[in-house]
Amino acid sequence: MDDSLKRKWWEWHKQNPHVYDLFEKFTLDAISKGHERLSAWLIVNRIRWETAVETRGDDFKISNDFIAYYARLFMHNHPRYEGFFKTKTLRRD
Repeated sequence: MDDSLKRKWWEWHKQNPHVYDLFEKFTLDAISKGHERLSAWLIVNRIRWETAVETRGDDFKISNDFIAYYARLFMHNHPRYEGFFKTKTLRRD
């Protein structure tokens, strides 16, 4: 991954803030139910489920390339839960 992917994610994130809102909500829900670690992919797939099956309106796609950035943003915004998502060093091309 490189800086251009991060910039692409950030632009998409600014246009779709509701995705992070759901990411944060579902992560905090999991924490409140006793989870100490979880997969960011699991959270994103729940968002996909909720937006595709449970709600009506326009579909949107969340790129798998963006998942790592949502995990990092959550832990940045909630330092108390640093390490909740396992992250790897992002490589640069």
